[in-house]
Amino acid sequence: MVVAPLTLSSLVLATLLVAALPFVLYRRLRRPLALKPRDAIAGIAVFALFAMVIERALNDYMLHRNEATATFLSNPLAFVVYGALAAGICEEVGRFIGMRLLMKRAASASAAASTPQATRTDDGTALTYGLGHGGAEAWLVGVLVQIQWILFAVLENRGELDGYLSNLPTESLMRIHLILASLTPQTAGIFALERVAALIFQIGLSVLMWRGLRAGWRGILPLAIVLHALVDVPAALFQAQLVPLAAVDTVYAFGALVVAGLLFRTFRRPGAERMTELPR
Repeated sequence: MVVAPLTLSSLVLATLLVAALPFVLYRRLRRPLALKPRDAIAGIAVFALFAMVIERALNDYMLHRNEATATFLSNPLAFVVYGALAAGICEEVGRFIGMRLLMKRAASASAAASTPQATRTDDGTALTYGLGHGGAEAWLVGVLVQIQWILFAVLENRGELDGYLSNLPTESLMRIHLILASLTPQTAGIFALERVAALIFQIGLSVLMWRGLRAGWRGILPLAIVLHALVDVPAALFQAQLVPLAAVDTVYAFGALVVAGLLFRTFRRPGAERMTELPR
C-alpha cells in the first residue's frame, strides 16, 4: 500500500500553507495596523489553556469517564448540542477573560502615561489576538496532526510503518493503514479549507468580542458563545454522521467568505475610527 506522490505533495503544500498563513498575515498587517506581539501571545495562551486543556479535560470526563453523561451523549443530537456548546463556552469565556486583561493593561498604561484615551481606538488588538488564537488552533489542531500523517505516509511508502508503530495494537495499526489508503489530493484541499476558515472565524469572533467589551455591552459573552457554537455545529453533525462532509465544507467556505468580506471592510482604512455602538 503506497500513498501516491501527488497526494503526499498535496498534503505537504496544504500543511505549509496553513502553517505559514498566520505569520504572513501578521507580517503584512503589522505596520499598517500597529499590531503588537503581546496581543497575539495572549490569544495563543488562551487557546492553549481553554481549548487544549480545559475543554479536552471536560470532554474526556463527559464522554468517557462519566458513564451517565457518556450514555446520554451517545445520542447523536445530544452529542452535537454538547460538542458545539462546550467549544463555544470554553473558548469564548477564555477570549472574554483574555481581552478583559488586555483592556485593563492598556488602560493602566494609558493612565500612567497621562494620555486621554484609556484604550486603543481601532481593532488592531482584536485582529492580533485573533491571529494568535486562530493561529494556535491552526498549529495545534491542524499542522502538528498533519505532520504526523505526512510522516506516516512517508514510512508507509518505505515499508517501515509497521516497525515504527510496532507498539500499537493490530486493530489501531490497521485503522492507520486504511486512513492512509483513503488519502487523496482532495483530502489535502479539504484540510486547508477547514483550517483557513477556522482562522477567519476566530479573527471575526475576536473583533466581535473586542468591540462588545469596548462598548460595555453585557450581552457580548452570551452572543459570542452562541455564534461560536453555531460555527461548530456543522463539524459536530459530521462527527455524529448526520451530514456528509461535502455539505459541511460548503457551509464553512461560504461562511468564511462572508466573514472575510466583513473583516476586509473593517480593516481597509487603517487608523480610522470603526467603533460600532452596541446596546447596553
